[in-house]
Amino acid sequence: MAYTPEWASRARVVMLGKPGCHLCEDAWAVIERVTAELGASRARHQLDDVTGDEREEYWDKVPVTFVDGRRHDFWRVGEDRLRAALGN
Repeated sequence: MAYTPEWASRARVVMLGKPGCHLCEDAWAVIERVTAELGASRARHQLDDVTGDEREEYWDKVPVTFVDGRRHDFWRVGEDRLRAALGN
């Protein structure tokens, strides 16, 4: 099994983004919509800003989403794909 960094497992869905990123705003809207359908107890989500961060390998891929600690998508978040990953 691949190593899961602590920050990627703080919530069921973690999105790495940065301020002023229109793709990040779009992706976050999808994440909020899908996780709201499941309820907070089943799909907690968190947004992390990677500006000035040691996770610089993700800067050119933001937004980057992680589901259950594993990288799920980058640049865009597909609503159906996210639902499937969350088991809905």
